[in-house]
Amino acid sequence: MLELGVDIGATGLDKYGTEGPRFGLLAGTRDLVSRIRVKGFEFGMEARQMLYPAVVRTLEQYDPARVQALIATTRQIAGELRPLLGNRLRETPTTAQIAADDILDIAMERGGLQKATVVPYEASAALSMLLLRDYGMLMVHFVGVPPGTADLLIKFVPPETLERFGGARKYAEAVNSSVTRLGELLRDPESIRELLLGKE
Repeated sequence: MLELGVDIGATGLDKYGTEGPRFGLLAGTRDLVSRIRVKGFEFGMEARQMLYPAVVRTLEQYDPARVQALIATTRQIAGELRPLLGNRLRETPTTAQIAADDILDIAMERGGLQKATVVPYEASAALSMLLLRDYGMLMVHFVGVPPGTADLLIKFVPPETLERFGGARKYAEAVNSSVTRLGELLRDPESIRELLLGKE
């Protein structure tokens, strides 16, 4: 961002080719950064100095080629998912996404349902739980921070992780079969509750 001449830029250190810690990084013109830094201290949002070495390490290891590899992996997965989901798969320059509404619609079609038994957010959460339970796939819904969207978001899958999983086709098949399984579960809303919350 700084090379593009912006006045101020911010990013997280746990995404886009960096490895954490989960901090926000702010950079830009000295006067703007100084004013924003003061406000951060006022709100108690400053990074503790003892963690600065971790920030330096993650910035030192940053490599744009790694970001390109992570995007390429996402595109491979999208290429395998598109024949299975059609236009319901959305792509951005860095992500593949299945809207929560579409997850519910596809699952209802596959389950032979005319009326929804859950809301889209629940369908997306249930799909994520099926992927975790049946395939060990940890989606953003289960990393401890609620996502800002109900959509299933696929991005920055490390190539080595995808290779261990069995490749992009196997990944796509896991998502596709889990959507089908979700359709079966939708016939019994109680099974969705048990999937997400466990038995009483």
